[in-house]
Amino acid sequence: MITVVVYSESGGTFKTTTTANLAVSFERMGLDVCVIDLDPQEGNLTSLFDVGEHRSDPDADNLVKHILEMPDGEFDDLIETSDEGVDVIPSHDMLGDFTSNLEQKIAYETGMKNMSKAEFPRYELLYDLLWNEQQLNEEYDAILIDPNARAEDLLYNSIYAMRTLVAPVKPAGKGNLSLEGLDELVGNMETRLDIEVGLSCVVPSGVGQTNAHQQYSEQFKNTDEFATPVAIPDRESLMDTMWEARGSAYKVIEERWKTLEQDGEMVSEPGQRRIRDRELETARDIYELAAFVATETFGVEIEPKLTLDIADHGARSFEIGAGDEPEVTVR
Repeated sequence: MITVVVYSESGGTFKTTTTANLAVSFERMGLDVCVIDLDPQEGNLTSLFDVGEHRSDPDADNLVKHILEMPDGEFDDLIETSDEGVDVIPSHDMLGDFTSNLEQKIAYETGMKNMSKAEFPRYELLYDLLWNEQQLNEEYDAILIDPNARAEDLLYNSIYAMRTLVAPVKPAGKGNLSLEGLDELVGNMETRLDIEVGLSCVVPSGVGQTNAHQQYSEQFKNTDEFATPVAIPDRESLMDTMWEARGSAYKVIEERWKTLEQDGEMVSEPGQRRIRDRELETARDIYELAAFVATETFGVEIEPKLTLDIADHGARSFEIGAGDEPEVTVR
């Protein structure tokens, strides 16, 4: 199965939107998909998919309680389904106190078992929950985690459980330094966790037309160290509107969501967006990225054809890897 952490040390790399777009891509490929939101900040995957009604309720059952083996309900009750068919385990405010709660658990259990803190498997808790206890590998074809950005217990639990990274990176003039940083990042994780960590691919995101951005993108494409199947162009409007549409880039395009001024206020509505070839090409790039992760990294068979059913404009479809421009499909 596909098990991926979408992670970048830097901010502004479209980590959350990349996770959402990958998840919906996998679902469109015919896979059963679950995403886990381990980012306690506002404006996270839970918000984007419009789930997690009880994320601020301190008494509500949540993933942290299950990781720390003090659940208030059934694990399956944590799972919500987004409008696009992706199952989501939402974020909860308790994620922000995960390490302090974990330290209390470690102090209690090591005292009871007469063991040292170093012996406690602090990074293996999520792994045990997902695979040993809940056996999610029997329910899903793909599980993705959108983790917190800080290098702490939640992130390490995510990587220990998933073992594979997809790394969105932002354009910068220091491409070589970024490459070296990725290599060091993976090496440090392997050392800390005592496991092998795979890097499926690097995804330059928000790539503009400047020489610096283009050169940066080419540096990643031309390296033999990491795969770079696609570079996502700067599509700020498309990616920003995902938050208003509460869904993937596909949803923005198909339902034609647009943010516009109305009676002196900025509002977002479906049915208003123009159909732009460059945005269709970006949707194809996203689907091709997901296809690379599924087939090249994990050997999963997928549906290679993406069809966008665009409101009032018919269907547009194209085969991944064929190099074809999107073509109108007659209904």
